[in-house]
Amino acid sequence: MSQETTLILFKPDAVSKAMVGQVLARFEGAGLKIRGVKMLRFGDELLREHYAHIASKPFFPEVQAFMQRTPVIALALEGENVVARIRDLLGPTDSKKAAKGTIRGDLGVDVMVNVCHASDSLEAAAVELNRFFAPGEMFDY
Repeated sequence: MSQETTLILFKPDAVSKAMVGQVLARFEGAGLKIRGVKMLRFGDELLREHYAHIASKPFFPEVQAFMQRTPVIALALEGENVVARIRDLLGPTDSKKAAKGTIRGDLGVDVMVNVCHASDSLEAAAVELNRFFAPGEMFDY
């Protein structure tokens, strides 16, 4: 199987509660390789683009306020079957339903305060990686 790359966003709860290192250690411990990493703030335009699937929903302003609370950390991770492996490591989107031992089950709070965003398919990963990483910001080594 070939190596694939996907996007992770460390959300404001992970950044503000200093959980980034321990979550990153879990990803690396699972044999995933960092290809790119950077910290950024979500502007309104980027946030609406990234969350276009929910931007018209009545709860979007709450998501927007949460995601703009602190900078986020964008991470490009590589590995075999990377999307499915990361989703297994993270657990379900709703942290209340995530099993202990998963990242969200151990560190998350609910469906929004859930440590990380992860691409849900390789197709979505390609779009999201291009959204957050310019040419030359991801590395092979």
